[in-house]
Amino acid sequence: MVDITPKPDILRTAEAEGIIRLKPNTIKAIREGKISKGNIFAVAELSAINAVKKTPENVLLAHPIPITGVDVKLEVDDELFQVKARVKVTAIAKTGVELEALAGVMASLLNIFDMCKYLEKTEDGQYDVACITDIRVLSKRKGS
Repeated sequence: MVDITPKPDILRTAEAEGIIRLKPNTIKAIREGKISKGNIFAVAELSAINAVKKTPENVLLAHPIPITGVDVKLEVDDELFQVKARVKVTAIAKTGVELEALAGVMASLLNIFDMCKYLEKTEDGQYDVACITDIRVLSKRKGS
């Protein structure tokens, strides 16, 4: 790990987003609250928060950071047949929180995939539409 001891603790924020594309019928089931495993919004939000907090366990050279806030936004797009996850992470730390924001987005989308996969499978068990894509850091800031 990089030694960050001499760096000052300052406000750090990062926001990331990503998309999962799904079949139109899956999007309809999400909208109607008919996903058999339960509320995908609650699970996706909690999984994002958990992933943010556990980032150093999964990104081996990441520093443990005292997270002060996580904001998760999920947006269903009925025209593009997708769900967008956006995660903003805040900390007062010596290093940035962009890895945490990315980890939150990826965990959120992966849990949506898991909860919807039974609707996404083709007859031969493949996933011809479901696709997690466009994961990126939207912004990173340090200081006020």
